[in-house]
Amino acid sequence: MTIRSRRETVTFKHPFHIRGVERELPAGAYEVVTDEEMIEGLSFASYRRVATMITVPAEGVRGAMEMLSIGSVDLADAQRIDASAAND
Repeated sequence: MTIRSRRETVTFKHPFHIRGVERELPAGAYEVVTDEEMIEGLSFASYRRVATMITVPAEGVRGAMEMLSIGSVDLADAQRIDASAAND
């Protein structure tokens, strides 16, 4: 089984909540890592997402970071809410 990881930076303009994280996160840029596995048996390369993680400031430890597992739909919802708040 072949696994690949994609990294991207996601920016939030406002403090936000994301399902699975019990606290409000500050506005800013966050690294998101998506792990995907290759779907075997196809005549072309195709991957499916198996994990999405976000790096956030650790609670209670200044300067420390932690990587939390989140849902890709939950991330998309948080981004949509952040974008619509900019339009208000």
